[in-house]
Amino acid sequence: MSWIENINNQAMLLAPYFATSLTILLALLLDNILGEAKKYHYLVGFGWLADKIESVLNHNNKKQNPHSKKSSLKIKLLGLFSWCLLVLPLPIVYFLFINDLAWYWQILLDASVLYLAIGLNSLHQHAMQIYIPLKSEDLVKARHFTGYIVSRETNALSPQAMSRATVESMLENGHDSVIASMVYYIIGGAPLVILHRLANTLDAMWGYKTSRFNHFGYASAKLDDLLGFFSAKICTLLYSIQGDVKQSVTNAYQQGNQYKSHNGGWVMAAGATVMKITLGGNAFYHGKVITSPTLGLGNSVSIEDIPRSITLVKRAAITLALLTFFYQLVCYLL
Repeated sequence: MSWIENINNQAMLLAPYFATSLTILLALLLDNILGEAKKYHYLVGFGWLADKIESVLNHNNKKQNPHSKKSSLKIKLLGLFSWCLLVLPLPIVYFLFINDLAWYWQILLDASVLYLAIGLNSLHQHAMQIYIPLKSEDLVKARHFTGYIVSRETNALSPQAMSRATVESMLENGHDSVIASMVYYIIGGAPLVILHRLANTLDAMWGYKTSRFNHFGYASAKLDDLLGFFSAKICTLLYSIQGDVKQSVTNAYQQGNQYKSHNGGWVMAAGATVMKITLGGNAFYHGKVITSPTLGLGNSVSIEDIPRSITLVKRAAITLALLTFFYQLVCYLL
């Protein structure tokens, strides 16, 4: 037996013990090389289906009095039913029928699922679409692309306000579309990744406190908060260890709990503290001024903080991947 064959055989023996690490590594490589799938992305079809279901089930309740307790409860139950109908089938099917393949096929399939859930490359691209025009003082273009990543009104945003909105989006979505997917793959495999990603997408579509979604999107918003609770704490730690850990965790607890989104508040407060900047303040949402509490500690956000926020997210993802590998290595050696 040649030394090449010997190495190959050893690798084949070791690979199953490091399947989780290999899957994460492959998914990150696919994301880095291929980026976001522009065509035939599963979330496009999922979003279309969600719109259709919402238009049927939520439309029928528009004629009812939303202030009636009976009516609001009915709409909330319809929203919960819609959530279950959209979110649960795919992860259940995956768990029952596609979750027990040969280890090499399982790695390839799980890595494909994780790649589609992770949006690290996409975050970088969106950030640069705003950062580059801001650097060249093309405010019209910068405002246009800022509108792609935030729900606030962008037509009159200043460069500083756009920088703040972008950094907030990068830190929060660094959790939602990168760290959370990795965390839930580690603890529950691809089915849990699918469950979280679909739930998070529905929250982005329905989780608004407007007359249309205040009741129908109630279950979606609460379930997304519940599913993201654990991963947000992991993300907080992954951000915090890149700077002043004690201050970052303290601010995450004290400031994050005052923010409109518990999970988003924690990760943004920790990330902003590490970056030594402050986030929060006034922003226009659906024609109304919403004042958010201060998150972080330090200077106001500048344009150069945009690439810094992406670097923070990338380091958090790499750290989690390395910690997973070392944990599996220790388990193998023991």
